[in-house]
Amino acid sequence: MIVLSNSEAWPGIEETADMLDHGENGLDAILCGIERVEAEPKVRSVGYGGWPNLLGEMEFDGAVMDGDTLRTGAVGAVKNHFHVTRVARKVMEELNHEILVGEGATRFADEMGFQCSNPLMENSKEVWFKKLQEITGESNPDMSKRPLAKLNTLITDPEKVRDTTVFLTKDRNQSIYTATSTSGWAWKYPGRLGDSPIVGAGFYADSRFGAAACTHTGEMTIRANTSHAIVMAMKLGYSLHQAVDMAIEDLKALRGGFLAGVVIHAIDKDDNYRVVNVGCEGDIKYWVYTSAMEKPQQFIAEKC
Repeated sequence: MIVLSNSEAWPGIEETADMLDHGENGLDAILCGIERVEAEPKVRSVGYGGWPNLLGEMEFDGAVMDGDTLRTGAVGAVKNHFHVTRVARKVMEELNHEILVGEGATRFADEMGFQCSNPLMENSKEVWFKKLQEITGESNPDMSKRPLAKLNTLITDPEKVRDTTVFLTKDRNQSIYTATSTSGWAWKYPGRLGDSPIVGAGFYADSRFGAAACTHTGEMTIRANTSHAIVMAMKLGYSLHQAVDMAIEDLKALRGGFLAGVVIHAIDKDDNYRVVNVGCEGDIKYWVYTSAMEKPQQFIAEKC
């Protein structure tokens, strides 16, 4: 039994570990943990604590994957709902689809009975508006009809937030699951999807071999199909360590486009795990819990 998650998991990792200890289903356990993260205002890259897009709107992405069946559920650019992993699970369970985006995803969340009174935190709104005033030189900038493409390169992230929360687990039934949730890049172009809801890029799970999930620069892992590449390498007989190294090579081979840091999280079917910081500044922390531990522990990712 194992659960692996990134640093933002602190509000929910202990609950996830406790549920796994009591033999509960792995997907149930990681969704309970992620729900805590999504509701925590101190986590500035996920859920309620996240930052809006250029128009001041919150757009949330999330996904789940069942490694037994290879079914996925994903939603992107959801408005008015920040518990998007719950919505993603409903996509997997209730629809003949794997992913919904935009208005359709928001409509589906409403239809399934999810409610959220105010997804935009007041502090996030204030910081967003001050930045717009700064770059436009206007006291009351109207963004609704203004061209946005150039502003997307001018506006800087308030906290360099390009993160996500990812949970990977193998439960007592040897079933492997993964889930992701994010509010996306601060000040992103409206409708932008990162890797979090893209199966194979931001997440992948196969109970026969293992799972992987990525954080930070999703534009890169989309291009390299990073998470699926790691699991596929293990399917072909490579070790977890070798599989991650191969994925890192692919990321480093990218040319052009937006290039920055990526953090890879991966587990195999034997409870081995590896977390690698590929080009991110400073130390990147992560959480791990196995049945041999008394409680979840935090470590620093290896750098590459």
